[in-house]
Amino acid sequence: VMGERGLSASLEAVARRAGVSKQTIYNQFGSKAELVRAMSERRVHEITAALLSPGAAENPAEALAGFARALLAVVYQTKGSNLFRAAILHAADMPDVARAMWEAGPKASRAQLAQYLARETSAGRLSCPDPQEAAEFFGGMVSGTYQTAMLLRIELALDEARIDRIAREAAARFLRAYAV
Repeated sequence: VMGERGLSASLEAVARRAGVSKQTIYNQFGSKAELVRAMSERRVHEITAALLSPGAAENPAEALAGFARALLAVVYQTKGSNLFRAAILHAADMPDVARAMWEAGPKASRAQLAQYLARETSAGRLSCPDPQEAAEFFGGMVSGTYQTAMLLRIELALDEARIDRIAREAAARFLRAYAV
């Protein structure tokens, strides 16, 4: 609902679509900002799942490509992009919602990626002197132009095959840059 109508959409409309009462939304989340935080946390879980999967430590190329694939899928997905666009549009008049999205979304996904890179550096598989900065580089390399196009409603042909190619190429270039 917020993706369709913007962040000014009422929680009554959200509750109606979810088939619950407005009070249930408030009981579960407390506020619109916390609802957006929960939605962002779910997206981050999808994006970072590859970093926590069995074998991620032994195969950073696949873990990073999985992170990149999920990031591109979320960035380019209509529901997620509409909500992100709405948060940007309403950031000035709803700073609590914008901050909740930032903290639970992009900031959290980069922090989890940085933790993964720090573990890989400690294990001797990567050489990232500043894992947080490296995480920002990787996230930006993957999403940059595609996210900008999405925010501007520019249609790009990002099918699964192209997303996979971009993800694998970004992971390969990143691993060369941070090779031991």
